[in-house]
Amino acid sequence: MANLVNLERATIGFGTRTLLDAVSLGVEEGDAIGVVGRNGDGKTTLLRILTGAEQPDSGRVTHTSGLSVGYLRQADDFARGTTVRGVITGGRPDHIWAAEPATRAVVENLLSGVDLDAEVSALSGGERRRVALAEVLLAGHDILVLDEPTNHLDVEVIGWLADHLSSRPARALVVVSHDRWFLDAVCTSTWEVHDGVVDAYDGGYAAYVLARAERMRLAAGAEARRQNLMRKELAWLRRGPPARTSKPKFRIQAANELIADEPPPRDSLVLQRFATTRLGKDVFDLHRVRLEVGEPPRVLLDGVDWSIGPGARIGLVGVNGSGKTSVLRLLAGELAPTAGTVKRGLTLRIGYLSQALKELDGSRRVIDAVEDRRRVTELAGGREITADTLLKDFGFVGDKLTARIGELSGGERRRLQFLRMLLDEPNVLLLDEPTNDLDIDTLTVIEDYLDGWPGTLIAVTHDRYFLERVSDVTYALTGGGRCELLPGGIEQYLAERTSAAREPSRSQPGRAEPAGGETAAARERRTGKEMTRIENQLGKVDDRIAALHEAMAEAAADHVRAAELNGELAELLERKQALEESWLELADETG
Repeated sequence: MANLVNLERATIGFGTRTLLDAVSLGVEEGDAIGVVGRNGDGKTTLLRILTGAEQPDSGRVTHTSGLSVGYLRQADDFARGTTVRGVITGGRPDHIWAAEPATRAVVENLLSGVDLDAEVSALSGGERRRVALAEVLLAGHDILVLDEPTNHLDVEVIGWLADHLSSRPARALVVVSHDRWFLDAVCTSTWEVHDGVVDAYDGGYAAYVLARAERMRLAAGAEARRQNLMRKELAWLRRGPPARTSKPKFRIQAANELIADEPPPRDSLVLQRFATTRLGKDVFDLHRVRLEVGEPPRVLLDGVDWSIGPGARIGLVGVNGSGKTSVLRLLAGELAPTAGTVKRGLTLRIGYLSQALKELDGSRRVIDAVEDRRRVTELAGGREITADTLLKDFGFVGDKLTARIGELSGGERRRLQFLRMLLDEPNVLLLDEPTNDLDIDTLTVIEDYLDGWPGTLIAVTHDRYFLERVSDVTYALTGGGRCELLPGGIEQYLAERTSAAREPSRSQPGRAEPAGGETAAARERRTGKEMTRIENQLGKVDDRIAALHEAMAEAAADHVRAAELNGELAELLERKQALEESWLELADETG
């Protein structure tokens, strides 16, 4: 089969650095390719060459005759005065495009709440990004080339986008993304851009991790630190759905030998015990809290009681605009509740990673910005890690150490911001979209560090993989001032959102089911996935209960410690009961 796009010995450099060195590859019909690599290694440059937006210094790129390429850039370039409606409909009347189920689905999911008659230049950055994505999806291109399409999308819309792209609206897809769940859901092969070359792997992100670990195992002199990170990543993926590793064309068994005896990514009991010594028994206690923001006031929380203890690892989700950032600011003390009380522990040292980068002085050098922090920080169990090690792990070596902060890329500044916060040794971390602008390698470093970080963690992120990786429980802002625990995690959240979206049509007699609605087969698949998710969580809870019983036996003579462990056990048993009830409800649905 002839390639739709063909790259032959393409070479391109930037300054004194070669980004791509005699690279040859092709995109065939039916391909869904995920592109990964560190920031600055040439992922976007590769996309620009594939689309013809940029020519290589040597070599050539060819397209089949008449090929239409849709390219979503990281920056938009809409003409002044252009309206949203003009961009997405191409001048067609509303009754024409609204009658097309596929077109209507794109508009409803990506542009909900956006005024179609507004000028694009007047929209926020996130809204402009969604308009650009909608334009590319609706244009009927033969091949879609998407650079970070999940930026500014919430978890629910990312799930919709994955389903939409998986239904193959185009003949081929090439996508750069740091969202590993999205890559796994959409892609059938992976390209890794590094050191001027592009390595190809069969399968999505999970298959790529396994193949990369195999390559590192066989390569002489592979760096021990990066190898350890791969082992932890593998251990995590092995505990995920089996479908993640489907049909890889390499020796899975050899890679699995690396993780045969690999323990869980983190020891929750050790972290809990260490967190209690640092934080005491109280972290945050919210009593009958009401939180209003904006003018006119919008209610985000209404009569909420929420107790957050030492060592809790919480993922907070909700649609864009539901108030997740405001809740973090409330906990951090930057916002006061409209009513009710927020009690904070006396020993709290809060590290708050906001979405803004304004905390960093652009005129300072990287090394200077780190030297005013601790040179050594302590992990659980007393293990210490130096600032030099963290700088190296976070990619600050050589000339990057003396670079001015204002000259760094957005991803590099985000890395530095996170590093400086960690060196302050906070015992509470509030993370607002921590994965923004970060490459996958940096994310694995952060996840590895958080595995040994003892304290209370609350993360707001649209990155489903990161959220499931670093948190133990999930809460959702579901509207109406509610903040609810989700025993079933993200799967439960998405299922409940889907169910809520269908309720209006059920309540109106005679109203037809919208085109493209969920089929019985799709509903069965979703329910099956949700049951599997709950079963996995039940397995983790059972393991923790067993570990607690052992710890209680060892602490039989220590009445204070035994009482603490008994309290933890009671909470786990309640959570187990809630999970079992959720599973039984799903089982009843499947009949």
